[in-house]
Amino acid sequence: MPSYRHLDIDEPAAGVLRCVMSNPPRHTMVAAELNELAAFIEGLEQRDGVRAVVFTGAGEGVFIAHYEVAELAESAAGRATRRTAQDADGLHAFHRLTLAMQAAPYVTIAAVNGNAGGGGCEFALGCDFRLMAAGDFRIGLPETGVGIIPGAGGTQRFVRLLGVAKALDLILHGTALTPGEAHALGVVHRLHAPAELAAEALAFASNLASRSPIGLAAAKRAIYAGQDVPLAAGLAIEQREFERCMASEDAARALRATLAGERIEWQGR
Repeated sequence: MPSYRHLDIDEPAAGVLRCVMSNPPRHTMVAAELNELAAFIEGLEQRDGVRAVVFTGAGEGVFIAHYEVAELAESAAGRATRRTAQDADGLHAFHRLTLAMQAAPYVTIAAVNGNAGGGGCEFALGCDFRLMAAGDFRIGLPETGVGIIPGAGGTQRFVRLLGVAKALDLILHGTALTPGEAHALGVVHRLHAPAELAAEALAFASNLASRSPIGLAAAKRAIYAGQDVPLAAGLAIEQREFERCMASEDAARALRATLAGERIEWQGR
């Protein structure tokens, strides 16, 4: 595993990687950190056996505070007079990163250990699951308060997660949600005491890592690909993924093992 300036990566359990993100003292997201995350995710394509990745923040009470305002201000000044090469290339690096995470066969989990505003919230939304520490923290998309809109997927993922009415309400008002409010709305899946979040996130990831890797990857593909198409098209996607699973050695062995009351060791084929 390469060494990074902003990421500390370890393997605390079989099939589970933990990525601790760090950019002291404010723990904002910067371009260099984003590039490291992209390189980390790209590197996992060549690594077998990864079933779940847990992302969390190194800061005390901070997941990712927000995207670095100084970088945004510099970018805004440049865009006022010219188009950048990044514009011409299509989707920018943050979008490419979260789309790669969505397409990955493993599960991604944001262990939100504190405040997550703007880009921090959007990175968490780009993960498959979000677990958050209960406490005096906030998560949300405040960008309209500084004359911009969420630019790393917030408008699109909030509306898919919450519906148009609630997404409009939260984004136009720039609402910062408490952990309890975020959980009640479904923005985060689980709440845990701050001291217990790391262990609970590892247990959550380990549980998923123990399940069928082929089934997990197929379920992700069916859910994400089917969310924006008509029902009949979504059913066709589901059917195709189901048939792929049924054709696997793992499924044949697992179904027989279930009938015999035996455990299965997944081979991923």
